[in-house]
Amino acid sequence: MDIHYILKQLPHRYPILLVDRVLEIEKGKRIRAIKNVTINEPFFNGHFPHRPVMPGVLILEALAQAAALLSFDSLGTSPDDKTVYYFAGIDGARFKRPVEPGDQLTLDVTLERMKAGIFKFKASAWVGPDVAAEAELMCTMRTIA
Repeated sequence: MDIHYILKQLPHRYPILLVDRVLEIEKGKRIRAIKNVTINEPFFNGHFPHRPVMPGVLILEALAQAAALLSFDSLGTSPDDKTVYYFAGIDGARFKRPVEPGDQLTLDVTLERMKAGIFKFKASAWVGPDVAAEAELMCTMRTIA
C-alpha cells in the first residue's frame, strides 16, 4: 500500500498523517507499516529544541492510523465523509526508547478482537531491532451527522 492508497483511506493530512507506507497486511489479522521520521516534522521545533524526540502520543497516533488501515481492509470498506475512526482506549502504553530524526518507525499492529464496532489491537513501534513503544489500543468507527 503506497501513500496514494493511504491518502484515500485515511482522512489525515500533513502534519498529522503518520503512516508513509504499508509493507504487509494480512486481512483481518495484522499490518506492518512505516513512518519515516525527519527533522522537518513540525513538532521537533518545540520537542525538544536541544534534543529532538518524537512525542509518545504521536507514536501512539501512528499506531492507531495503521490500525485504522487494518480495520478498513478487514471490513473491505473505505471511510466516507460521514465516518470517523476514534480512539476508544489505550492500555499498557510503554515507551522503551526515544524516536529521533532519521529513524524509521516500523508499526506492527495485530487485531485481537472485533465486536460490535469496537476493535482491539496489540501494537508496537520499532526502530530497527529495538522496541520504541507498545500498547493495547481500542478504536471504534462512528457515523457523524
